[in-house]
Amino acid sequence: MKALKLSLLGALGALALGGAAQAQEAEGPISLSFNVGAATEYVFRGISQTDEDPQVFGGVDATIGSIGYAGVWVSNVEFNNGTDLEFDIYGGIKPTVGAVTFDLGLIYYGYTDSPSGPDQAYWEGKLAASTAAGPATIGAAVYYSPEFFGETGDATYIEANAAMPLGESKFSVSGAVGRQWVEVGVDYTTWNAGVGFALTDNVSFDLRYWDTDEEDALGYLAEGRVVLGVKAAF
Repeated sequence: MKALKLSLLGALGALALGGAAQAQEAEGPISLSFNVGAATEYVFRGISQTDEDPQVFGGVDATIGSIGYAGVWVSNVEFNNGTDLEFDIYGGIKPTVGAVTFDLGLIYYGYTDSPSGPDQAYWEGKLAASTAAGPATIGAAVYYSPEFFGETGDATYIEANAAMPLGESKFSVSGAVGRQWVEVGVDYTTWNAGVGFALTDNVSFDLRYWDTDEEDALGYLAEGRVVLGVKAAF
């Protein structure tokens, strides 16, 4: 399991809870928002980052002007090698062209108490686009790293996703399917689908099923699983 984690896995925060935190109103060009939450497990691209244990996370996001953004996000992880915390630093721009909103950004994934040996920290570039399709929002994204987690070479991840509110209720549905390629490691497909519930304007729940197509090669951390999460944004 240690070899698997060190060759394949990184982490990108709280995809299961989806969506950005609502920003506080600000008079200047920068507005801030904050989020905290917990989940029964931290799953990233179909693979558990907490060895099937619970997750606690939190973050700060800044909206800069009309299209810029930046933020920091932290979560516990368990790779069974001494690493116990992940921190993500990210930034980018979100221009809109017609009905399509683009997202061009950079993400740095860092870890505390990492063991000696191959570096676990890495960068990814992101190019995403989304648009409305009736009541739904559909999107696609591609991520690229020139040196992936554990110094496993270049890696690419592509994803298609969709989300839709259920009428006038507080429920919504969403899902995604993606493909991960790694120069040194196992290439695999992952997918997830779930139901969200907005308890209030600031508190939401998400119940999501995750799975991959390479359970035999990736091990039990890539098996199908259901994750329940709660997130507060303010």
